[in-house]
Amino acid sequence: MFRQIANHLLAAVSLTAGLHAADSSTLWYRHPATQWVEALPIGNGRLGAMVFGGMQMERLQLNEDTLWGGGPYDPANPAARAALPKIRQLIAAGEYAKAQDLEQQSFMAVPEREAPYETVGDLLITMSGPEAASRYRRELSLDRAIARTEFQIGGTIYARECFASAVDQVIVVRLTSRAPTPNAYSGHMSFTLGMQSQEPSGITVGPQGDLILHGTNTGFDTVPSALTFESRVRIVQTDGTVTTDAAHIHVADATSATILIAAATSFQRYDDVSGDPTARNLQTLAAAQHKDYDALRDAHIADYRRLFGRVAIDLGHSAAEQLPTDERIRVGDPARDPALAALYFQYGRYLLISSSRPGGQAANLQGLWNDGLYPPWGGKYTININTEMNYWPAEETNLAECTEPLFTLIDDLSHTGAKMARDQYGAGGWVAHHNTDLWRAAGPVDGPLWGVWPCGGAWLCDALWEHYLFNPDPVFLARAYPLMKGAAQFFLDTLVVDPKHGWLVDSPSLSPEHEHHPGVTAAMGPTIDEQIIRDLFNHCIASARILGLDADFTSKLTAARDRLAPNQIGGHGQLQEWLEDWDGQAPEQQHRHVSLLYGFYPSDQITLRGTPKLVAGVKKTLEIRGDLSTGWATAWRLNLWARLEDPEHAYRVLANLLGPERTYPNLFDAHPPFQIDGNFGGTAGITEMLLQSQAGEIELLPALPREWPVGEVHGLRARGGYTVDMSWRDGQLTSATIRGQPGAKVKVRLDGLESEMTLAADGSTSLSR
Repeated sequence: MFRQIANHLLAAVSLTAGLHAADSSTLWYRHPATQWVEALPIGNGRLGAMVFGGMQMERLQLNEDTLWGGGPYDPANPAARAALPKIRQLIAAGEYAKAQDLEQQSFMAVPEREAPYETVGDLLITMSGPEAASRYRRELSLDRAIARTEFQIGGTIYARECFASAVDQVIVVRLTSRAPTPNAYSGHMSFTLGMQSQEPSGITVGPQGDLILHGTNTGFDTVPSALTFESRVRIVQTDGTVTTDAAHIHVADATSATILIAAATSFQRYDDVSGDPTARNLQTLAAAQHKDYDALRDAHIADYRRLFGRVAIDLGHSAAEQLPTDERIRVGDPARDPALAALYFQYGRYLLISSSRPGGQAANLQGLWNDGLYPPWGGKYTININTEMNYWPAEETNLAECTEPLFTLIDDLSHTGAKMARDQYGAGGWVAHHNTDLWRAAGPVDGPLWGVWPCGGAWLCDALWEHYLFNPDPVFLARAYPLMKGAAQFFLDTLVVDPKHGWLVDSPSLSPEHEHHPGVTAAMGPTIDEQIIRDLFNHCIASARILGLDADFTSKLTAARDRLAPNQIGGHGQLQEWLEDWDGQAPEQQHRHVSLLYGFYPSDQITLRGTPKLVAGVKKTLEIRGDLSTGWATAWRLNLWARLEDPEHAYRVLANLLGPERTYPNLFDAHPPFQIDGNFGGTAGITEMLLQSQAGEIELLPALPREWPVGEVHGLRARGGYTVDMSWRDGQLTSATIRGQPGAKVKVRLDGLESEMTLAADGSTSLSR
């Protein structure tokens, strides 16, 4: 079927140089942002800003990823361990509502809420002069990670560039003004810098001339405030006159100015808030202030492109690309604008680079960006799907480094979750439920309808194994294995026997957020739990074998795994969500969560060619649930239809995701309101349409829709440590190059046919037709 050739095809990179053209990787607008979901995000993984692009007043809404509410706390409920046997007895007897009532009385975490992610505040740049403006353009370059605003007022053209540098750990703002033609005075600008915050805070000007916002975070529930924070603004280069008053910096008669913004909190780790934000900011600014703007910008671009530049994508072009981004979304017809999907794909990668870098916190429900003290759902880490979805595109779109903050979060949870396992379950290992926060709270929160779900930590562990599959490194596996082992030990200690079938199940639990009877979610052994636990046990067994460890432990895991409840087909032909066939009577037939389909995606327990009867159940479930849902749930459906290799259905779901009901003008995902997981899930879904690598093979163009007849993609990653480039025309692959370890054998599937290929001495193999 394939014609193997010795050298890389020159055609495989023919389009790469053009893939980063300005308009194809740029969001742009004809007017300033009037609301937060129109502003443009910048971030370095730790510091972020939303840039509004105002003319008379520029607003940069600032975030620092450790500014959360409250402080270190222990949410274990002292009554929970004694109540657990009775809760289990009630569930085993079918008294689900009574069990849920007892969960509310005695099993929920104390407090029952978790900490919210909070905003630092705003930097306000107020310009002097007349208001009427022309030639306005606001843009975000995904290729350079720079937000730029330019407009003309009278005889002066004003421009601003903003970026968040991971190299120098500052946000950099460059203001310039110039005359359209040589003029004795026009082209100058005057402006004032001020700050504001919703936090308990004050604003001063320091002895160095810095504008300083300093304050504390807020408490939540019964947890008091424990963090101090500071944001410090310094003008480092200007040809204007600088003066200050008690709370502002004024610049007059300038043609340029460079502003540095630093921010920090006293957070050290989840149980230590002894840091000094002022000392951190002064050190950061001292290191950056002697670099001129070009040096700051060039270092930022080089560092960012090291990650972003690994993948290039072209899905076709049309006249719609010439429209501003908000108008393209408003049209809502991606069939007439194939480049919008490519832009959305790369925007997801941009957001992940910007919100999740080594040394920082993991991307939360809003990534890095939030303008309030209590964002939607607290801006927390919701680990019954949403946090995991944030990292779905990381490995396959060549951003493996961006997973490091997630692994740090898992490591932290293995400590706080060990105490939770002991205190509430009397178990070894560690556990986390459906949410966590900066303080790594591991208890059941938000009420029993949502919170009594013990598989959040186990699902997070899947990211550890996936990282190893994409980057087979035994050193990393040796680091990851103890975390997976601890999560598995918890279930070895807590699984119980289902009295009807004799299967091993977890109890109490629920199928995330989905009622099986009105107002009731309490259950034992829901399908998703058994699938997650099976994956966890399998990954531990495989890891221990690779590392040569723990034969006795893995034999226990193997015995327990073989007794887990199997996937079942219900009376309507659907994959069954619970041990009992309650699916048809569940109050919400089109529920946003499709938790029971975890085993098909993101897992590979159910596969098209390996378990066709279960796949039929997956498809029936998706048909019952429907395509229209919240933003992130639409993204999950996109991935599922792509894995079903149904290109047109996957494309219809993608069109729903890219339309104005699910995508804001700045391309943020609308839950609604904003949740970033839909962006990341959408990027993963587009990847899944083009390349899949589960079940021991690499499949090229498994769900390519007819709306993308011509295109190419370079730099995608496949499990096994492979990198893949592809080009296609008339809906058919024209060339592909696969790179990996020299001599490795790889199974490649195309158009339903499989071929085994061997990588040459240079670590590559190519095919064309």
